[in-house]
Amino acid sequence: MSSVPGARRTLKTVTGVSGSPEVYAAAIDPGRSTLADAVEVARLAEAHKIDALFAADLLSFGAQGAIGAQEPLIVLSALSAVTSHVGLIATVTTTFHHPFNLARLFGTLDHVSNGRAAWNAVTSSVGEENYGAGDLPSPEERYARAAESIAVVNALFDSWRPGALSPDGHGGAVLDAGRVRPIDHAGRYFTVRGPLNIPALPQRRPVQFQAGQSEAGIELGARFAEVVFTSLPTLEDAVTYAKRIRARATELGRADGLPLIMSSLHATYGATEAEVRRAVREQREATDFEAGRARLADMLGGIDLAELPLDRSIPEHVLPDVRTINRRRGRVEIFSRFARQGKTLRELILAAKDTGHWAVAGTPEQIADAVQERYTAGVLDVLTLGGLDQPRSREFVLDGLLPELRRRRIVGADYVGDTFRDNLELPPLPPHDLP
Repeated sequence: MSSVPGARRTLKTVTGVSGSPEVYAAAIDPGRSTLADAVEVARLAEAHKIDALFAADLLSFGAQGAIGAQEPLIVLSALSAVTSHVGLIATVTTTFHHPFNLARLFGTLDHVSNGRAAWNAVTSSVGEENYGAGDLPSPEERYARAAESIAVVNALFDSWRPGALSPDGHGGAVLDAGRVRPIDHAGRYFTVRGPLNIPALPQRRPVQFQAGQSEAGIELGARFAEVVFTSLPTLEDAVTYAKRIRARATELGRADGLPLIMSSLHATYGATEAEVRRAVREQREATDFEAGRARLADMLGGIDLAELPLDRSIPEHVLPDVRTINRRRGRVEIFSRFARQGKTLRELILAAKDTGHWAVAGTPEQIADAVQERYTAGVLDVLTLGGLDQPRSREFVLDGLLPELRRRRIVGADYVGDTFRDNLELPPLPPHDLP
């Protein structure tokens, strides 16, 4: 493909700093910190002008490898001390946290990083056994709580009015306490008087990310998210989703172009097409189909696939009614659709290895073509690049894909502002509600 003009916002890039099994190795090595690998990735990311670090989280042991083995906010706070420009995106649930605590945690991260904090708000599909004796609330209940929680957190951030702090002319600050206002929130889930006891943030509010693609998740993202983290395996999926969520955001009075669309790229690299074919073949041959059967069953809401032949499609009567699913409803929708397209169990198990995310195999130039296709279509604003913790994939990303995307003027060559909000080139936040 040819280069594209640089008139629109450049594609922003993100890489992960959580979930590596190396955390387990470091945990039993007195000479290493469990943060060591993340520090290396963070420094590499900043040296190569990647826009942000992303820390995923799960709240149950063994739910998905080592994800959740370290608390995201603590990891990113530590990484803020060894970086100066890269954004810091922490995944934290609204289902098991109180908004006043969330505002204090993210407010502090924004201060210690000088304006680089972002909150990936999730509603959690696991972990309820660790937060009380009750069952996991329904998706509708979780998203209703999330909407109130985000609204309260934003109100707390805005409880410090402009001019509440001013320089005293001698290196100190003068506080005008009259410009720090209670929020007096009384809602269905929370009663919070406020104000926040942390000064106004460098970004006013951390950048708001959100993950969740069910009906309720789309509504939440359209209302509050500045960036939505998505699982969109095909271009058609991406176009349909982007049109839908942005149309709803427009109805809600959001700024044009919001929310930005962030997709996770699961790439299989090769220097040549023959090497790519070999890598894909080796991945297929290494697949444990019995373990994959269990993984796919989970992706389909826990249905029984034990007796189904690998080279048959899943009968319609076996597939779940998505409306009855309480966990990862968006993921169940993706794999139910794949099954209804006639994919065999074997094909679905292979697809489930990428957990419903966008998967591409190719040379760096071919993968850049796939990225450019979505970027040009207006359905890709933020791209996650994995593998910086592995030498082979790190080489392909940093010395292959990123330079190619920059050659095409899709990805920028440097940071463009002082804060993460600036670097994402987001529209201004809405004005304060109160004088």
